[in-house]
Amino acid sequence: MTAVDGLAPGLTLPGLSPRAGVRGAIGEAPRASAALVGRQQWERRFRTRLRVNDAVVVAVSCAFAAVVSLNAAAPAVISSAPRSTVIIAIATAVIWLVALGLFNTRSTTVVGTGPTEYARVAHATGLAFGLLAIVFVVFEWHGIRAQLFTALPLGTLALLVSRWAWRRWLLAERSEGRYASRTVVVGSRDDVEYAIRSLGPTGQLGYLVVGVALLDDTESPLTVDGVDYPVTRGDDAVLRAAAIHESDTIVVASQPVGDPSYVKRLAWALEGTAAELVISSRLTDVAGPRMSLRPVEGMPLIHVKIPSFEGAAFYVKRALDVAASLAALTLFAPFALAIAIAIKADDGGPVFFRQARVGRDGREFAIVKFRTMRVDAEDELAALLARNEGSGPLFKLRHDPRVTRVGRFLRSFSLDEVPQFWNVLRGDMSVVGPRPPLPSEVTAYDGAVHRRLYIKPGITGPWQVGGRSDLSWEESVRLDLRYVENWTVMTDLVLMWRTAKVMVTTEGAY
Repeated sequence: MTAVDGLAPGLTLPGLSPRAGVRGAIGEAPRASAALVGRQQWERRFRTRLRVNDAVVVAVSCAFAAVVSLNAAAPAVISSAPRSTVIIAIATAVIWLVALGLFNTRSTTVVGTGPTEYARVAHATGLAFGLLAIVFVVFEWHGIRAQLFTALPLGTLALLVSRWAWRRWLLAERSEGRYASRTVVVGSRDDVEYAIRSLGPTGQLGYLVVGVALLDDTESPLTVDGVDYPVTRGDDAVLRAAAIHESDTIVVASQPVGDPSYVKRLAWALEGTAAELVISSRLTDVAGPRMSLRPVEGMPLIHVKIPSFEGAAFYVKRALDVAASLAALTLFAPFALAIAIAIKADDGGPVFFRQARVGRDGREFAIVKFRTMRVDAEDELAALLARNEGSGPLFKLRHDPRVTRVGRFLRSFSLDEVPQFWNVLRGDMSVVGPRPPLPSEVTAYDGAVHRRLYIKPGITGPWQVGGRSDLSWEESVRLDLRYVENWTVMTDLVLMWRTAKVMVTTEGAY
């Protein structure tokens, strides 16, 4: 096929594309295809559900705060309080809902993503109540105090929990092929395979890959992680694949060499047939907070912030560590006594186990855990090395004979790690961070693995919620390094929550 009116091979004239029915005469704006209309409909339905959810949560929170304010009012002012209290509650609800809209908390780019969605909800709520706090300081109107100290904490918690519940529902729907973008990936074979592995086969991330358009000349079928993907080839491969699979999203994994305008022309050709044209990048393990897009003279520039390992964010992290460790040690104290008695009664050995670990900047410290192995466990290690089931420098045995009866129970639910909150309180560790390595493991590190030591190790982390001991060494390192470079306070809170759920299962714990 020869290039016509600026269209290169791989594209056809919009009016002559396989989906020409979506366009009329030359010069007429494109009309939405059935696939595009279907996507817009489910997006609107889901946003409507979130709007109703937010409105109910906000209304109930503000009404409850108003009732609390009226009940707390002195008898002398009750007669004049109801009207102003109701007005303030309504104003609070309106400001709150407007802030949730202004922060795009229901945007299809963030719903179902987890931390980003929760952060936007929290920021919108903070802005709304910041404005109310200013009004309270200036006017001291009756009823605002109750909104600040009752509606704010209860409403924020309810919003986050409800958004989490909706996210779980959305993921369940996506696993059945619903509420996910039907996606065609275009590019060379290697880049397409990489993009498919990143997006996943089930649509959990919002992209359900239904087809592939290959730009290279290879004729063999495409199979990624045991899943076969239908391949479309030819000059108009992208448009035909979009028509065949009724897709609404095109992911460009790579473009033809020496054709800088390919993406722009592809976007023109897809008008009316797709909602999104997504440009995939090989820039891996860089989270959203470090990335921003800045157009300069029509050229979009992706800005990637270089990681920083000091500053105000680390003081906030330390404050969260202190608060969480104090709460955990206080709440767990009664159970700790029962565990100590059980360990002592099992074999008469010491209750706690101390071991040298390596922390931030390579400094060693003594980690504290409930003892789960026999007293002479270290002396037996050499005889068990040949049976190692761990990966990399890690030593792990699924059925380690050195583990005591009480210890096996404690390990199954990660209860042996609770005393590490003392290490957190001392400042040796953080609640969330990379896995604390042994000195012998650190000496075996090579390449970028040393970057795990740039921040404090954690009691929990991405490795804890991502598979624990079942993870390969490479995957464990990748998760840790990604956390080191991209952590946020919201990420820590989400990982704490996910850890609480993981602790009730025994998968990967041994």
